[in-house]
Amino acid sequence: MHESGRAAMSRRPEMARWTVGALSRGPGEARRILGVEQAARRLLLGGVMPLWLGAGLADWYLHRRTHIERTSGPRESAIHSLMFAETGVPVLLGLFCEVNATVLLSAFAAVGAHSATAYWDQAYAEDRRRVSPAEQHVHSLLEVSPLMAAFLLTALHWDQALAAVGRGRPRFGLRLKRRGPLPVSARVWLLTAVAVFGVVPYAEELWRCWRTTPTLAPLPEPAVPATETLRIPAGGGSPPAEAGDDTPSSDPS
Repeated sequence: MHESGRAAMSRRPEMARWTVGALSRGPGEARRILGVEQAARRLLLGGVMPLWLGAGLADWYLHRRTHIERTSGPRESAIHSLMFAETGVPVLLGLFCEVNATVLLSAFAAVGAHSATAYWDQAYAEDRRRVSPAEQHVHSLLEVSPLMAAFLLTALHWDQALAAVGRGRPRFGLRLKRRGPLPVSARVWLLTAVAVFGVVPYAEELWRCWRTTPTLAPLPEPAVPATETLRIPAGGGSPPAEAGDDTPSSDPS
């Protein structure tokens, strides 16, 4: 029996309990419970994926506005490409492989790696270029998108989520789907969207940065931090004046 058949067999007792419970509460409740899986899949594909790709495109635009190629350079752009790959790997696994304990664990590992890389990115960038409030909000969307995807994937394959933590028999390894829930045309459109709105913009950014400064070494920090909040001393007080600031003093003497 192939992987999808074993997955269906492992879920039969749980599905039977849900069905009996739903029927005992009436047809309306039965339709609601049996529609949960379809609703979760629609949220994943129609909500989380467009949010992730849209936020990534907005982030690319904001990097361009702050002249990333002359401020933080190829190093930050390479970090962005790394973060895109960290979230893209579980997406591809979920599309083309049977979702089992390996895929679920890789999704949550990608969430942890993405969060750590995002901290590295922010720590490096904000000294060198202005990270605006708008960009910080875009970053928050980029951070929660893979987490939402991992949670929805877990809800769709709860039996393997429980098995991964010792409450069942987990299935490990990567196996291509024989009968995927998505038709081939939908997967082609989804991969095209990932390429157009994700791969191409970040590849362009990396090429633009490398052409300007061909090195992955950290670029020097400016004398005054580019992000305004970093100019405020840790103990409070007024931020230091920028070089060339000839604002007249308020002291009448």
